[in-house]
Amino acid sequence: MPLPRTRLITLLVIGLFGLGTGVLGTGVRNADVARADYRPLRTSRALAQLVSRGRAPGAALLAETASGTASGNASGGGGRFEAAGTGMRRADHFRAGSITKTLVATVVLQLSAEGELHLADSVDQYLPGLVRGHGNDGRRLTLRSLLTHTSGLHDYTSDTSAPVPTTPEAALRTALVHRPGPRGVYAYSNTDYIVLGMVVERVTGRTYAAEAERRVIGPLGLTGTSFPGGSTALPVPHGRAYTRTSGPAGPPRDVTRLDPRTAGAAGELISTLDDLNRFFGALLDGELLAPPELRELLDTGATHGAYGLGIFPQRLSCGLTVWGHNGRIAGSYVRTAATRDGRHTLTFRVDTDTLADDAPETRLLEAEFCRS
Repeated sequence: MPLPRTRLITLLVIGLFGLGTGVLGTGVRNADVARADYRPLRTSRALAQLVSRGRAPGAALLAETASGTASGNASGGGGRFEAAGTGMRRADHFRAGSITKTLVATVVLQLSAEGELHLADSVDQYLPGLVRGHGNDGRRLTLRSLLTHTSGLHDYTSDTSAPVPTTPEAALRTALVHRPGPRGVYAYSNTDYIVLGMVVERVTGRTYAAEAERRVIGPLGLTGTSFPGGSTALPVPHGRAYTRTSGPAGPPRDVTRLDPRTAGAAGELISTLDDLNRFFGALLDGELLAPPELRELLDTGATHGAYGLGIFPQRLSCGLTVWGHNGRIAGSYVRTAATRDGRHTLTFRVDTDTLADDAPETRLLEAEFCRS
């Protein structure tokens, strides 16, 4: 099921964008497929199309299996790294946008397992009186509804008339001047995870960033992953990041330095290809969540298959379903997908948020995960 787009708010928007499914056309003969696995070749072609058709200055991917390699030549620390265009290195740090949500959801599920909160609890139990006005009522919203984007809270990033918020409270105020959508209906909203970040802080006495570092980033050794807060710089090494204010055909504008505070718990994360593969592999393999919480994470019942808890499935044309998330913030688009057992992961990124053609993305996933 395709997921709806969110509109831009100035240059700092983060949002989950729909991924359709398509039939992969590789140009490889059936007889050739019978003799060998041509995934690396097909994946390379799809990556190159992100540059040639998507008009991204550069694109890169890292594919890994449980053994630390994927079909093809290994590079660096294992796995298969490939780049197209210019300015892309395996070790580069980049802004990962809404993949932040998967880390936040993991922290919330760990707190649930510890009995520190319950997904059926109302928002008001933790943030009394904060979600009120214009039909919004935190007494009627559960933590699960925030995790699954079924709360009805307005997406603050879609309000282009409001000042760009730099605090969670300001982002929530922007959302609360709008009437909510229907509760129980899937509608992707960055506001949901802004509120979850506030809940984590109320429960633990520490920010969502500190909890994610303590519970996920540190234990997994994700040395390239961080929450920048108000810092406008990317850690070194890093490349450049570009946006086009007049659309994909317009001139690129360098937005490497930006204030990510407007994204907050919905999208401020900085990471690397290696770290994102490691995180999603560990998450789906059960290193971070016990079986009951992992089942909760992957439960898409509330959204009729569209979204779990900070993660979503995509069924490929070969019948395989991969799990992951994507993120878009000014100057960067990234997508991680993995098999259900976490044994085969792929992360790719481009150094712009304004792709002219999103079709190569699906082709890339099909090429990597489908054998023919």
